[in-house]
Amino acid sequence: MNQSTLLPDSATSMWINSIGLSVSLSVILLVNIFKISLFPTTLAIFCLLAYAVPIIILEWKILKTFSKTSTGLNFSKSANFLDLKRITTKLLGLYATLFFVGFIYWIFPHYAETIYHHYFSLLKTVLPVIAGLSVPYFIIVDRYMLEPNDAYWEVGQLCLLNFEAVNHRLLLQHALAWLVKLFFLPLMFTYFFDLVLYFQATSLASVKISFLHFFDFAFKFLIYIDLLIGTVGYILTLRIFDSHVRTTEPSFLGWFVVLQCYPPFSDFFNSTYLDYATEHSWSNWLIHYPFIYQFWGCLILALTTIYVWSSLPFGIRFSNLTHRGILTNGPYKYCKHPAYISKNLSWWFISMPFLSTVSPSEAIKHSLLLLMVNFVYFLRARTEERHLSWDNDYVAYANYIEQNGLFSWVGRKIPLLKFKQNRILNLPD
Repeated sequence: MNQSTLLPDSATSMWINSIGLSVSLSVILLVNIFKISLFPTTLAIFCLLAYAVPIIILEWKILKTFSKTSTGLNFSKSANFLDLKRITTKLLGLYATLFFVGFIYWIFPHYAETIYHHYFSLLKTVLPVIAGLSVPYFIIVDRYMLEPNDAYWEVGQLCLLNFEAVNHRLLLQHALAWLVKLFFLPLMFTYFFDLVLYFQATSLASVKISFLHFFDFAFKFLIYIDLLIGTVGYILTLRIFDSHVRTTEPSFLGWFVVLQCYPPFSDFFNSTYLDYATEHSWSNWLIHYPFIYQFWGCLILALTTIYVWSSLPFGIRFSNLTHRGILTNGPYKYCKHPAYISKNLSWWFISMPFLSTVSPSEAIKHSLLLLMVNFVYFLRARTEERHLSWDNDYVAYANYIEQNGLFSWVGRKIPLLKFKQNRILNLPD
């Protein structure tokens, strides 16, 4: 391997994240084995806490996250003067932000659908707690901030009609970060909650009935892990844990290619333009060939495992469209986009668009449609690279992968696809 470019340190620790995951999985496993009676919402909260709390404690003790310069905090210096006016302005900014989030949920009919019932029930319970805990949190953080006039202070100034004091760029980044949270958190929690119900009720003995039962259980188990990590990530955007949002994707293209991959936008795009599904999936095609059937299913599970393994390095920092620290561990040590590659490959094995009982042209059409979906994820990858290349650590990381990554040969064969800072494609200046 070429060592001319060094691999930067990762913002997280794989073994710390693995401990948090092990503790959380132990909770759901014990509940299932011993048939412990818990309300599903309570169990979901326990599972989320069991994942997050060990990571927070171990990072605090071992990685000293509170002392990282990226937090914008300095606990080694004398505390700032207790500025009650500034703190009150920040709290006003937080409460105004939460009001804005509530307004979005209220005005759009999509959030009135029954699938979000448990999310909003939980939100009503925890919002008073958040409002109460935010007071001591803001007091502590404000006293050790290097730049205490943060985005919440900006929102507070806006509420007080002090327009001259407003930093519009900071305000826009704040709004975009909260748009990410308000959009993705309901989705992640809702899907996560459904799988909590599934694993609370499903007998482990049923896994042994057939390979189909095993595949269904294993696939849902892997997705459960991914949703666990995602849900915690969208909740814990806190500066004191160095899990805050540093920057949010500012471009329309970046948002467009991400949002069309998630409901309700994906429902429209997939059904109208990118419906690559054929009349049969992999299990229908291969059910009469037991060895190939099981081998094919294991390939899908292997790719899904890589996809979930790609989520684990995030720890408590998972999020679309945001920069919350550069990851260089786990699969990211070998590839910039292991999740996208494994996910897109798995879709070829699951849908098998290259086969059709209708006609060869139908198979070609569905294959081309899936290629278009793959291209959407290519754009997601490249817009993320453009966004993250604002960080010099990411530039160093991307250059390392260009030289040493599993797919470094692609850039050598197709120079257009090589990484270029602040660009989607490696175009000449």
